[in-house]
Amino acid sequence: MNNYEPVLIHTVAEMRAYAADARARGEQTGLVPTMGALHEGHLSLIRLAKAENDIVVVSVFVNPIQFDDPIDLTTYPKTLRTDVESSFGVGTDVVFAPSAEEMYPAGFSTHIDMTGVSEKLCGASRASHFRGVLTVVGKLFGICMPDFAYFGEKDAQQLAVVRKMAAELCMNVTIRGCPTIREEDGLAMSSRNARLAEDERLAARCLNRALEAASALFETGETSPDALISAITGVVESEPLARVDYVKIVDPLSFEAVADARKGDLMALAVYIGDIRLIDNRRLG
Repeated sequence: MNNYEPVLIHTVAEMRAYAADARARGEQTGLVPTMGALHEGHLSLIRLAKAENDIVVVSVFVNPIQFDDPIDLTTYPKTLRTDVESSFGVGTDVVFAPSAEEMYPAGFSTHIDMTGVSEKLCGASRASHFRGVLTVVGKLFGICMPDFAYFGEKDAQQLAVVRKMAAELCMNVTIRGCPTIREEDGLAMSSRNARLAEDERLAARCLNRALEAASALFETGETSPDALISAITGVVESEPLARVDYVKIVDPLSFEAVADARKGDLMALAVYIGDIRLIDNRRLG
């Protein structure tokens, strides 16, 4: 591992130069892409990247082109100062925090699109979301030149589409999926959790309870997706502040709905708690 002083970089040119120097020295780089508001889930990715690489780059960029709702973009938490401190505290070598203008200069018109997996679940209800995700991740791979990139399994569909993009576009990077980190009460850690009011934070526990209920039902031998979905929906709908966006049982690679649930299939849900949209998932069995 290196002994360099950690640095904060804001420009593409400087980040590319740093990455090129690291590659010329034969140092292996791990990238942790984030939108900031870092929590223990992010820090767990950084720690793993630190253990496996010579250089760790953490990108902090609230990507405007993956938001369908302008209000969601403007209210998304922006905490760069504390993000930098937290990142450096667990061994990050570089925080890359570009502006929107730096990443998408005037006249920017090139995007990465995908069919199939990206059109399911979150892609069905958020039309341009994965186009924005893939475009920014593709740019980050080109700028930071990582050998490995780390993504949390909480965003299971995002992980799947990034893996598919990297494979199909022959990108020279290995995608590492990392386990979901949860609060003590089971709520999956998310930057959006900070926006929940106290009563909403308590209500949000219904997501994990719903997945646990369906898991328990599956363990009794129930394999009907409709029955498992009904178990999940019933728990969520019993919470007055919660509103279901989707609940699905899908194949974890294709994200197609399954006719008969099997061990390893993915239960996925998106739920609005007040105005805040939260997602979670769990593998059956």
